[in-house]
Amino acid sequence: MEYEFTLKYQLDAADCNPDDLVERLGAAGCDDALIGIGQPGQLGLKFSREADSAKQALKSALEDIRGAVPTAKLVEAGPDFVGLTDVAELMGMSRQNLRKLMVANPSSFPLPVHEGSSGVWHLADLLGWLQQKEYAVDSGVVEVSQTTRQLNVLKELQSLPGGIEKEMRKLVA
Repeated sequence: MEYEFTLKYQLDAADCNPDDLVERLGAAGCDDALIGIGQPGQLGLKFSREADSAKQALKSALEDIRGAVPTAKLVEAGPDFVGLTDVAELMGMSRQNLRKLMVANPSSFPLPVHEGSSGVWHLADLLGWLQQKEYAVDSGVVEVSQTTRQLNVLKELQSLPGGIEKEMRKLVA
């Protein structure tokens, strides 16, 4: 199956030569990715990778990038963080329709990761909820969104002081 996902990185100052980066990434196996190098100090890759699972696709891409740019630091894997407009477009519905579903189902609609002038959700949560409501959702997109969410959470957990997640887990459930 072919999986589409993005990986965004922060680059070390020594790894900012665009031509060199593109050549190294291609040689490392990232020839199935569109490479974005427009932002100084950042690298974005949009993959369309064949694999038996989303986990395998992402793992192989992460390994390829690590081999080509070992000092790069993962900023975010996507698709993960989305707004209602993003999900509505993905599902082929209007944002207003999705908002009506949210308002009509306050106790079951997934909680946002961030609330503000516009909310941010994990895509996997919204797609899972829509599946429960019997909307047709692409299983590959669900699998990728679940895997990218896990990667982003893992990345954040690694930055926490030791032991805090065990101590706080019961309090935030």
